[in-house]
Amino acid sequence: MNIDLSRRSFLGLAGAGVAATTLGAMGFGQAEAAVAAHVRDFKLATTTETRNICTYCSVACGVIMYSKGDRAAGETAELLHIEGDADHPTNRGTLCPKGAALKDYVKAETRLTYPRYRAPGADKFTEISWDEALDKIARAVKDDRDANLIEKNAEGVTVNRLTTTGFLAASATTNETAWATWKVVRSLGIVGFDNQARV
Repeated sequence: MNIDLSRRSFLGLAGAGVAATTLGAMGFGQAEAAVAAHVRDFKLATTTETRNICTYCSVACGVIMYSKGDRAAGETAELLHIEGDADHPTNRGTLCPKGAALKDYVKAETRLTYPRYRAPGADKFTEISWDEALDKIARAVKDDRDANLIEKNAEGVTVNRLTTTGFLAASATTNETAWATWKVVRSLGIVGFDNQARV
């Protein structure tokens, strides 16, 4: 069989073929409708979405955490997935390898979830409540400040320096939290003040 096809006819047939396959790919074909009827819901559709900040370096990338379980009803929320927050101005949805592995960090069996205290002379740590931990820290800082605060230097100028206590700040915080931390530490007179990002 011999087909006599001009260039114009060939381009017309090719254009019609492209249009037909495009319409089929956009869901106008019977095959696409049959496949779409069997698509299951997204895995994360029934989860709770929570925005947070990555806990690692000082970049403070935004993350979205997906969990299942209603904490208000007393259920334990199970973390299912963590991804970068595309709306966050710092990372725009990207995460470094450490940030991408946050789920494993959160679910690690060795992760501490409560404060631990080792008494003087003891060889083991014991779990204590957050209130106990904060009371111990406040008492230690107050006692040290009362005993070691340098109120005036050699020339008699008031300096209010505390050189026997140091403070290490977290880096994955907002500007407002960093400002409040700076004010608290400096108001106590603490000179040894650094940030976790430099460690």
